[in-house]
Amino acid sequence: MKEKKEKDPSSTQRTETRLARIIELLEQEYGIPRRSRQHDPLESLIVTILSQNTNDINRDKAYLGLRERFPSWQEVLNAPEHEIAQAIRVGGLANIKSKRIKEILASIKHEHGEFDLSFLRDLPPEEAERRLLSYKGVGLKTAKIVLLFTLGRNVFPVDTHIHRLSKRLGFVPEKATREKTHQVMGELVPPEKMYPFHLNLITHGRRVCTARNPRCPACLLNPLCPKIGV
Repeated sequence: MKEKKEKDPSSTQRTETRLARIIELLEQEYGIPRRSRQHDPLESLIVTILSQNTNDINRDKAYLGLRERFPSWQEVLNAPEHEIAQAIRVGGLANIKSKRIKEILASIKHEHGEFDLSFLRDLPPEEAERRLLSYKGVGLKTAKIVLLFTLGRNVFPVDTHIHRLSKRLGFVPEKATREKTHQVMGELVPPEKMYPFHLNLITHGRRVCTARNPRCPACLLNPLCPKIGV
């Protein structure tokens, strides 16, 4: 049986120091995002479901189409899945998302007798996350996005850009799963930096460290990147 390797304190400190410098450089480049006003948790959850595998513009169009066609959540729950899918078609994966939305609304109504998730604001972050994950179709990224952006909790959601950059910057192994990246980055990023670093890392992933043809020569993180400068 192999003995579990203990973490090297000096290695951990170097990683934390490098991360702090990366956070600082990104803030100098993109600014320090401030938290926006908190939205309704249920609305935020549905918007996040609609955001999966699409861009922000089509997500917003899909949500607008949903609420214009069905002004109340009860009307959404009562509607056939194909009608919901038609209303959100622009956001992609409409058939899958319509089914998820109906299932989530049905669960919330069954549990609480109304369409309301405001009780999550009074729960500890771990319990709020557990409750969100209990709804079919809600994964770790979706739950953490609601926690970070709507409930004001210091958690670190991992989307496709953050997952890619976390690997390229050497914070997680190349073959790390999304779940592993959530775990590692959630422990590594200082709580007070989770909101601005989440947004700035996404911005950097969209503008510079892109999935295809990353602009490495123009990257301000070159001196700190294992693939380039370290």
